Amino acid sequence: MIDYNIIATGSKGNAVVIDQKILIDCGVSFKALSKVYRALKLVLLTHIHSDHFQPTTLRLLAENRPTLRFACCAWLCKPLVDAGVPVSQIDVLEPGHMYGYGICNVRPDMVKHNVPNCAWKVWLPSWKLFYCTDMNNLNGITAPNYDLYMVEANYDDAEIQAKIAEKKLNGEYIYELGVLHNHMSLAKINDWLYANMGQNSAYIYMHCHQDEEDAT
Repeated sequence: MIDYNIIATGSKGNAVVIDQKILIDCGVSFKALSKVYRALKLVLLTHIHSDHFQPTTLRLLAENRPTLRFACCAWLCKPLVDAGVPVSQIDVLEPGHMYGYGICNVRPDMVKHNVPNCAWKVWLPSWKLFYCTDMNNLNGITAPNYDLYMVEANYDDAEIQAKIAEKKLNGEYIYELGVLHNHMSLAKINDWLYANMGQNSAYIYMHCHQDEEDAT
């Protein structure tokens, strides 16, 4: 069984620790990581939204763990430097390419969102993980027979369409339209999972929709 620890998921913050050594997303306070940060070897970052990228936490991680590596794609390099992470601790990776870190191999793949964003494929010696949230679709991305899929299932199509119709009648601001454009539905992610999962694969739904005015 893959060792994972979901520190937080959703519009209030996202952070997942894999195998006690790898942090994916850093959208929480440093205090939320107080029990895990000392063992971390690698931080994998996805995009700039504050529920995935907290500058103060990233700076404190770098200050307290000077050997910690921060892996990101080009769009997060300057924000990381601006946050106070030393350039010497940052690895800028190109989407679609695999990189080795000794403890694991990783590959970012670009996904569609309202800002540049990526999914992460992570290979450890005995298992494979696919992680992706905040995406409209996974067109062109495959991850066959992975051991664990941690993927966004943000909304149910029928429920969100009912909310949109109700708000139209009431003349209210329809933030759910942004959710439709920028997030993955339960139906779409299930179709993708069925096309990729193997007999022994497992999945966890992440970043499920909360009924509040937040479409990040």
